Amino acid sequence: MYLWIKAFHIIAIVTWFAGLFYLPRLFVYHASASDTASSERFMIMERKLYRGIMMPSMVAVLVLGIWLLALSPGWMQQGWMHAKLALVVVLIGYHHVCGAFVKRFAKGTNTRSHVFYRWFNEAPVLVLVAIVILVVVKPF
Repeated sequence: MYLWIKAFHIIAIVTWFAGLFYLPRLFVYHASASDTASSERFMIMERKLYRGIMMPSMVAVLVLGIWLLALSPGWMQQGWMHAKLALVVVLIGYHHVCGAFVKRFAKGTNTRSHVFYRWFNEAPVLVLVAIVILVVVKPF
């Protein structure tokens, strides 16, 4: 059973990160859009991605991750797990900031430029690299 849970946890991580990578890219394009039709299309894409893929994926990651921790409580004794969980909290915050941006675009109150979103788009890459290194190398 453990390996099935782990497999579905990894699948959920992949789908969540796909959204975390793609949604800010949509923000880049949306912030650059100059016509109403494009802006409306991006609003629909952003809302569906956030609500239909990212939110369920994040919930699945958390539920399955907690389940894995319950099956292997010894991990909570290891420093790398604490660091990884801290980065997961950062990702959850990033996820919710993305949700706030979706709402701003939907209301027409976005004040950020496409350049901001290009930089904002890089944050989950750095977190992913750190998490993978922590889980594979277990440096502490």
